[in-house]
Amino acid sequence: MLTLDPVIVSSLMLGGLLCGLFLGHPLAFVFGGLAVIFGSLVWGPVSLLLFVNRIIGLMDNFILVAIPMFILMANLLNFSGVAEKLFDSLRYLMGPIRGGIALAVVIVCTVFAACTGVIAASIVSMGLLALPVMIKYGYDRELACGTICAGGSLGILIPPSIMLVVMADNSGLSVGKLFVGAVVPGLILSFLYSAYILIRCGFQPNLGPPLSPEERSQVPLPRVLRMTLVSVVPPVVLIAGVLGSIFTGVATPTEASGVGAMLALVMTIAYGRFSWRMLTQVTLDTARTCAMVMMILVGATCFTGVFMGTGGGRVVSSVILGLGLGKWGTFAAMQVVVFILGMFVDWIGIVYIVFPIFLPICKQLGFDPLWFVVCLAVNLQSSFLTPPFGYALFFMKGIAAKELTTAQIYRSIVPFVVLIALGLTLCMVFPEMILVPAELIQ
Repeated sequence: MLTLDPVIVSSLMLGGLLCGLFLGHPLAFVFGGLAVIFGSLVWGPVSLLLFVNRIIGLMDNFILVAIPMFILMANLLNFSGVAEKLFDSLRYLMGPIRGGIALAVVIVCTVFAACTGVIAASIVSMGLLALPVMIKYGYDRELACGTICAGGSLGILIPPSIMLVVMADNSGLSVGKLFVGAVVPGLILSFLYSAYILIRCGFQPNLGPPLSPEERSQVPLPRVLRMTLVSVVPPVVLIAGVLGSIFTGVATPTEASGVGAMLALVMTIAYGRFSWRMLTQVTLDTARTCAMVMMILVGATCFTGVFMGTGGGRVVSSVILGLGLGKWGTFAAMQVVVFILGMFVDWIGIVYIVFPIFLPICKQLGFDPLWFVVCLAVNLQSSFLTPPFGYALFFMKGIAAKELTTAQIYRSIVPFVVLIALGLTLCMVFPEMILVPAELIQ
């Protein structure tokens, strides 16, 4: 066992984290490996008891049961064809508008976000469905790509979101209040994306040309309206069943996640997409995703235990407060730290790293914890879009390797990252958008 200065330990742990990620090692093992190394150096074999206690506490957490249920619900919806039917109807309904197909993508992604809680299903589904259609009709490829990446990432902010579940667990806040508080910011981002598409295509029609009269005439308006109604009703029922039961206090988020998985299965059967082979595939996909998430959670909780136990939290906190930036300057500095971390670290890792450090600072500065956590959630939208480790970029590259270059994919997300910053600014200026709805939940 060694006696090390907290500044040295925290610097080495954070430096080791970045080195491990740049070398391409899985995040879970980088977190866990650093925890074992520095825990052994500082405390010796007794550090293993800390790891066991933290892991048992994680596995015994009733709130986290919602994660596999929401992932199962997302995978079932991905196979159900809900997004496909909704997009087909909306692209004809929005077709006469410049940028109408891109607008339909944002709407479908917003609805799908309120049904899933993960981004992979939304981005992959819309990438396969919408990208070929937009390219076929002459849309600018960067606009099409950015719309799908940004719209698909809404699933991690708009409830039910597994990120919000993990945030609630780490902050001690009510999951229901956090869900309600994130609704308006999520809808604001959706509105900003839509407004950007309409304004830009309005001034530059060649970026998102409307469907021709001949193409629109192939599907009469009454039929389009009927298709839209039929495709919208099932997702609305699912959203009402899951979020409605949480917001009204009828069920906890964990119980509501089970209701959502059941409704998603019923929808899959109703759409004629159910088969035992499909169910097997969905179960395996859910198990793989859950295993990945839980391994990261295990590694992250061990890393956090060592980092905070060796005084790393106090070191970072003193550095941030010592900058002398004032209340709002410190808030801005914390948001910049989260934004930069989002370029390199998975959102789970960011939550486990910054929450134990930033939440005490937040309370010390007099910020409402619920408002502060939702602002961090809005900021973390950018972590899925910013290179080099943005998940949405990887998904899109895998889908559109032939249609889009890496440079095009990276350029496509720049306007949407700016819009996320604008949305975060609105949340800062008008905190009532978050706090007032949350007050309705007991």
